[in-house]
Amino acid sequence: MFRKLFKLAIFCFVVYLLWPYSVFQLKDHNPQTTSLMERRLAEAERLGHKMHPQMEWRNLNQISPALVHAVILAEDDQFYVHHGFDMEQILIAVHRDLSKRQYVYGGSTITQQLARTLFLRPKKSILRKLKEAVLTVYLEATLSKKRILELYLNVIEWGPGIYGAEAASEYYFWTAASALTSDEAVALASILPSPRRWSPFSEKAYMARRRTNILERMREAGYAPALESSPLEESLPFPPVLSPPTDPNQLSEPDHTAAPSANTREQ
Repeated sequence: MFRKLFKLAIFCFVVYLLWPYSVFQLKDHNPQTTSLMERRLAEAERLGHKMHPQMEWRNLNQISPALVHAVILAEDDQFYVHHGFDMEQILIAVHRDLSKRQYVYGGSTITQQLARTLFLRPKKSILRKLKEAVLTVYLEATLSKKRILELYLNVIEWGPGIYGAEAASEYYFWTAASALTSDEAVALASILPSPRRWSPFSEKAYMARRRTNILERMREAGYAPALESSPLEESLPFPPVLSPPTDPNQLSEPDHTAAPSANTREQ
């Protein structure tokens, strides 16, 4: 216990000295790599595999509004309201983790996911969550919501070796991120934050319900066309006015024992 507290103290000191500068750079600097990408490359090399990460940067206005809204609904529908932490979801995650007696549901916001993707190892632990919290505070204090979302949509993992909206759109749908339809956007958003486990084309009952739920909420908020209506308008309100999330229990629990998606860039 003492050793963990000592490590945390050292980490906080390093963060105090160095991380504000690293986060400040993100205001006008697009990262070319992330901690998660480097970790994945190291894992592939250790296994003797060749991995060719794909990531093509796109400004937020070059990404389909349908994908922007689908991701927010799927991952963090209080994104424009909170300051980095969604306490309601954290409490839900703690309750479910305790009931399962294992650390499975993190309740992480988009900002928290961005913090660990950019700077931390993917391994789950209490210590990592504390580090993540410190970085989340720095990100929210330094960057605008628009910039946080832009960074997230460009560096988030969307499959083995697939990073960001543009690479994911081209890989799964052979189209640019700017040209995604609402159905395609929902399919991509539905596999977050477990893109190595799930596929946008999965026919499993849980994934089908998840896609349906996201699409219905997009329609309710006006970010996807109704079943018999005109195409999605080019200009959508921003930030979105979101409907309340569906009770997670109504979706049932994801299959955490499922094998990773067959889609891969490892050779």
